[in-house]
Amino acid sequence: MIQAIITDIEGTTSSLAFVKDILFPYARNHIADYIRIHEKEPLVQQSLNEAGKIIGTDLTTEELIHTFIQWMDEDKKITPLKAIQGLLWENGYLKGDFKGHLYEDAVKNLKKWKNLGIKIYVYSSGSIYAQKLLFGYTEYGDLNSIFTDYFDTHIGAKTSVDSYQRIAAAIAVSPENCLFLSDIKQELDAAHEAGMHTIWLVRNAKPDPSADHVQVTDFNAIDLGKLCGKAHEGATINLRKP
Repeated sequence: MIQAIITDIEGTTSSLAFVKDILFPYARNHIADYIRIHEKEPLVQQSLNEAGKIIGTDLTTEELIHTFIQWMDEDKKITPLKAIQGLLWENGYLKGDFKGHLYEDAVKNLKKWKNLGIKIYVYSSGSIYAQKLLFGYTEYGDLNSIFTDYFDTHIGAKTSVDSYQRIAAAIAVSPENCLFLSDIKQELDAAHEAGMHTIWLVRNAKPDPSADHVQVTDFNAIDLGKLCGKAHEGATINLRKP
C-alpha cells in the first residue's frame, strides 16, 4: 500500500525548460551583484563559508563569486550554490519576473493523492527554500499546502541509496510503502535499491515496456491501484527491478 509519494521537480512536476531557460540564467545574471550586496547577511554568509570548506581554502568574495558561476556553468549540484540560487529566485518571484511552472496533470494528481490521505513529499537537488518558492508562486496559486515535507541534497545525493533510506526513516514510512517519481534513471535505480516503488516520467517520449522502471508520459497515467503487480500496458508492474 502506498502511504507516501516522493516526487522530483525538474522534468517531473515542472518543465526542464523552465529551470534551464528561466531560473538558471536569472541566477547566473544576478549572482555577482547579489553576493556583493548581501554577503554579510546570515544565509549568504553561511553559503559562502560552506563553499570555502568544500574548496578547502580561504577565498575572497570575488573568488567565491567566480567559483559559484563556474559551478553553475558546470551544472554542479552543490548545496551552498543551490542555497544562493534559492535566494536569487525569491527576488524574481517576488518581483513578478516569472512564476513557477508546473504541469497541470501533476497539480491535479498531487491534490487528488493528498485528498486520499497519502503524504506527498518533494526531493530535489534544488534547495528546500527554492522548492517552496517554486510551489508557492505558480499560476495555480500557492501549492505548498499539498506537501508534508521537503528534502534536498542536505540529506544526500539523489543517486545515493542512503539518501532514500534516510528519507524513509525521516518520514517514518517503510520504503516498500513509498513511491518515488523522477525523470532520471540513476535516481530511480537508487530509490529502488533502497526498497521503494518507482515510476519513470518520460514526458517527451513513448514509454518503453522493457525499461528498468515503469515509464509514463504524465501523472494521469499513474494508477496507484496497480502498484501490487497488476498488468499495465502489457507489462507486470511491481515497479521494482528484478
